[in-house]
Amino acid sequence: MIPRAALARNGQRAHQWQTRSNYRRCLATAASGSFSYETGDAGGVKFASRDLPGPTTHLAVVAKAGTRYQPLPGFSEGLEKFSFKVRILELTAWFAGPQNTWKRSALRITRETELLGGEYSSYHSRENLVIGAKFLRDDLPYFAELIGEVISQTKYTAHELHEEVEPNMDLSRKELLGNPIEFAMNSAHGVAFHRGLGTSLHPSSSTPMTKYLNENRLRQYSRIAYAKSNFAVVANGADHQELSKWINEFFTELDQSPPQDFPSTGTEPTKYYGGEERIAHDSGNTMVIAFPGSGSATGSSYRPESQVLAALLGGQSNIKWTPGFSLLSKATAAYPQAHITTAHHTYSDAGLLTISMYGNADQIRQASQEVVKAIKSVAAGNVSKEEMKKAVATAKFKALESGQNMNTGIELTGAGLVQGGQAFQIDELGKSIDTVTEDQVKKVGFVPGSDLRLADRDCSSKVAKSLLDGRATVSSVGDLYILPFAEEIGLNV
Repeated sequence: MIPRAALARNGQRAHQWQTRSNYRRCLATAASGSFSYETGDAGGVKFASRDLPGPTTHLAVVAKAGTRYQPLPGFSEGLEKFSFKVRILELTAWFAGPQNTWKRSALRITRETELLGGEYSSYHSRENLVIGAKFLRDDLPYFAELIGEVISQTKYTAHELHEEVEPNMDLSRKELLGNPIEFAMNSAHGVAFHRGLGTSLHPSSSTPMTKYLNENRLRQYSRIAYAKSNFAVVANGADHQELSKWINEFFTELDQSPPQDFPSTGTEPTKYYGGEERIAHDSGNTMVIAFPGSGSATGSSYRPESQVLAALLGGQSNIKWTPGFSLLSKATAAYPQAHITTAHHTYSDAGLLTISMYGNADQIRQASQEVVKAIKSVAAGNVSKEEMKKAVATAKFKALESGQNMNTGIELTGAGLVQGGQAFQIDELGKSIDTVTEDQVKKVGFVPGSDLRLADRDCSSKVAKSLLDGRATVSSVGDLYILPFAEEIGLNV
């Protein structure tokens, strides 16, 4: 006969196991749910939302107002710095008068946001200006009204521009100049695309800002950036119908189409050029090798093979304390002081596949030669099926992780709605990468300036052959006496 104590213990264990199983099933259901956005139009404003379970909401306006589209230097960053601008000196009586918007002072906005436990942010990229806020789900009406007010009723005053915005822009410029890695990446975009996507994220120290930037021009440009046809509202963790209601109420005081005060810029199709730029710098050494890549998944120029190619080359280990087993990790294992990363920068109608090397100048010089040899090895067909399988899995993971990230997903979705009326759908992205085959990656190469694509497996059959045949982009920042020229490592520029 089984003792009652044993029966009791077994019953408790069974109950605990059942509870855990139910909990795991709940987690699995949530994890396997769709991350797709539901799209709509409210009063001429395009918007998208996904009602993710949780107590918080992330709401943002994504405007087609990045540096690619700015008519004059500093305009995108100027709008960014004016958004949610906090006036610390406003606490004094002398500064009590000016306001951030026509309805509320910056101090009031800050205090109200703190009382509600929210936070706001703004940043610009090469194509987009993103103004957003994170807050408790029940506070959606307040923050929808606040963001609508910020983009439609911000006061652009001369003293705030000169005393607060311009000094902050100068600090951002100095931060860029002091970071050789970002400096080289900025340079590589300029060499690869010239204007448009090649425009620097921050004006250079030699840019005559007083010639271009003033409060009146910035006010005029804000009407272009925040015209209804030029931005989208995106939310994570908000009910679709409720979001539509508040957009209809708080985004009414905006132009439907951009006024023609400034000529449109950045609207022409992106063209890849390639070339080389060398910049002396005493704060570190960086070398960026870049090739043309794929456009955004929401556009017509998307090719998932480019992301697989970036994952195939690799460079940086995904596992801590190990060098990794990607092609570039193995090729440059003898140079531990040369840190290598491969990335794929995606834009609406173009992309840039970059291989960045930073660290010791001597080791970068030697490692760069191994990098080119590795690319040539891929072009010769020395890629195993196992390496291809790992590359597809890595590319899929990185793409899905990026899309699941709230900030990245919001910007990609907003940009997709504005550029082509299509939201970024993470489920479809994963499926498209799953379908990539070895032959597709071998044909991904594109010779800039021509319509030649590699179709013959035996004649020009491998992944990087056409990239090497075309013009590469090379940007070197640091000790130029040691860092190699492009032709010294076997690249055409």
